[in-house]
Parts: sequence; structure tokens; C-alpha cells
Amino acid sequence: MMFGLGKFAAVAATVIGLAVGGASAYAADKDIVDTAVAAGQFKTLAAALGAAGLVDTLKGKGPFTVFAPTDAAFAKLPAGTVDTLLKPENKAKLTAILTYHVVPGKVMAADVVKLKEAKTVNGAMLAIKVDSGNVMINGAKVTTADILASNGVIHVVDTVLLPPEK
Repeated sequence: MMFGLGKFAAVAATVIGLAVGGASAYAADKDIVDTAVAAGQFKTLAAALGAAGLVDTLKGKGPFTVFAPTDAAFAKLPAGTVDTLLKPENKAKLTAILTYHVVPGKVMAADVVKLKEAKTVNGAMLAIKVDSGNVMINGAKVTTADILASNGVIHVVDTVLLPPEK
């Protein structure tokens, strides 16, 4: 689990801090990765982005909408899953999972609630619904919305989204 974690801990700390700060946090001077790292609750996500080689992509121009699973969301996966995914031989599967959390463009919460589905960078669709006032993405609850970054927006989810098998 510690694979590549030190290098990306700073980014995860940024994202976590902002997410903890609440909805509508704004980090116009920080990209999605740096925003997530600063928040502190995305260490596993940051390590996974590093292992998949996606850090530079999400530091790019964008805009991107990221449904970011917390460390607690990754912890809900079966034991050993994260360690297995972080291995170099599983880079393609990890990349498929991570890109399934990213939608091209900047989709704010006010727009998300009007959608029934969204196409991800992975190419697969996410199902979106509002249930008792909660926004659900494939059954994952959005716990914090509209964390702004210089190249997009982050919505925090409580569950890792797994793409359909191809």
C-alpha cells in the first residue's frame, strides 16, 4: 500500500484538506491533483494516480470533473485489492478504474443533479440519480460537492466506482 505514497502524499493532503473544509471550497491556483492532495483524505487515490501514470493528465488543462473516492472508500474494497491494483502488472486495470471516475468538462453539482448519466474518460457511462436529497453516482453517495480547482471540479464519493467488465 505504501508504493509511491510518499511522492504523492502532498497532493493527497491538499485534496483532503479542501474536502474536509466543506462544499464549495475554491482552489483556483491549484489543479485537481494538488487540491486533492491538500485535502488529506485522498492518499490512496493519489498513490493510485501515480501508479497509473495519471498525475500529469489530471494536472493538465482540463477541465475535468472527478468523482474522488476517499481513503475510507478504498478501505471498503476487499482486503488486498488496493495493493494488487498498485502493482505495475495491473496498471491497465487501475487506469480503467481511475478514468471511470473522471468526466470530461466541468460539471458542477447543480448540473449533475439534472443528469441521468454521464460518459467517463474511460468510455463507460455513470448512472446518476438523486435519492432523498442525496446525489448517487452508480450507488456511491456524493458526500462533498463542488470543490473547485484551476482545471475542473471534484465531487467526493464514499465508494470506489468500478467500471463494467468489458
